[in-house]
Amino acid sequence: MNMGGKNIAAYAGLCRMRISLFSACSAGAGFLLIRGPAWRLAGVMMAVFVLACGASALNQHSERATDARMPRTRSRPLPSGRIGSRRALLFAVMLLVAGCVLLAAEGNIYALSLGAFTVVWYNGVYTPLKKRTAFAVFPGGLVGAVPPAVGWTAAGGGLFDPGLLFLCFFFFMWQVPHFWLFLLNYGEEYERAGLPALTSIFAKEQIARISFVWISSVAVSCIFIGACGVTKSLPVGVSLVAVSVWLIWNGARLLHGKVKKSCCSFAFRGMNAGMVLVMIVLAADRLFQF
Repeated sequence: MNMGGKNIAAYAGLCRMRISLFSACSAGAGFLLIRGPAWRLAGVMMAVFVLACGASALNQHSERATDARMPRTRSRPLPSGRIGSRRALLFAVMLLVAGCVLLAAEGNIYALSLGAFTVVWYNGVYTPLKKRTAFAVFPGGLVGAVPPAVGWTAAGGGLFDPGLLFLCFFFFMWQVPHFWLFLLNYGEEYERAGLPALTSIFAKEQIARISFVWISSVAVSCIFIGACGVTKSLPVGVSLVAVSVWLIWNGARLLHGKVKKSCCSFAFRGMNAGMVLVMIVLAADRLFQF
């Protein structure tokens, strides 16, 4: 497989680096919360990152025909012809195997099982459902909820710890308005590509109002993380409340009259920034315990 020259950027595009890095960071937050050995943190995050890259590459291979019909995605490596279908599939399989091997070495059977489950759910359940229902985001939310559990269990935490359930619930809740805000700007492309989209069921103003309700629910679930005892310091708890208030303020822009693309983009970026802040605050919890 030729990985030199211009192909490096194409293969990196298959991995969707930012999304894969986000998964790795959320796993790292779960690992730190359970106070796992610091020397194993990088290995666990790398394993999740490689596994997420493989899941992304496999997803793009499955959706290459659909991606070719949408302006937003037709420049991706497969529909643009920069990488052939067989090479992309081989690349995805190599990454998935490598990710599983790394996770088995750096984590444990629970972490490995959760990682494998996420890959299967993402590509075997969520991806086909997107072609059948506009509400696939709900089962698809599990994809973003599991990585923190991978880090948590890899550090020795219990799979059914109440704190972990609250943490995963927060990450699950975040997935829904995150996708709907994205859909407000690109729903028409989904419809033209033959995919069921919420924009064909509700008006944009309705979706915006529903998204604000979900954003508010995300903010409340963020507060629950501190209230259930996952965090151990007052500064961290106060910070989570502050992020929650900021999320609601940021989402309130969706209620101001006609929905504009700039407004949706602002709220979308705010949701992403809020999630990053939450992960930073959760990771800082370990520092406050010394």
